[in-house]
Amino acid sequence: MKKQQGFTLIELMIVVAIIAILAAIALPAYQDYVARSQVTAGLADIRGGVTAAEEIINKGSPTTFNTAAEIGLQANTARCSAITVNGSATTGVGTINCNLEGNPKVAPYAVQLTRNTSGAWECEVSGGMDEKYVPQGCARTL
Repeated sequence: MKKQQGFTLIELMIVVAIIAILAAIALPAYQDYVARSQVTAGLADIRGGVTAAEEIINKGSPTTFNTAAEIGLQANTARCSAITVNGSATTGVGTINCNLEGNPKVAPYAVQLTRNTSGAWECEVSGGMDEKYVPQGCARTL
């Protein structure tokens, strides 16, 4: 009687089929995770400007801040193709906006921090962005 020396063709085909099924499930989930992390990273890139904007608003000088550099941010980052700023110390309102880049699922959208007249900062993302990519605490209203 012959000893079995390895796997049969059927056994190998079953293993390949199982791996293909697992990959078909895992790959889209991983891509969604990457897209959401890019939105969160874009938000983190602009969140640093909140402190400087608050300082300008509280001091009242200068009366406006309209560039990322004025609040200590870069004009663009690896996750933001453009960071735009618009604020007024006299009215106490302002916005810090990040146009997202990277994953095509989130690249055409933006994440924005907005300060209202009561002094609260709110996070907003573009209205067309899929809900599963929106960071916790943000609203889809832009």
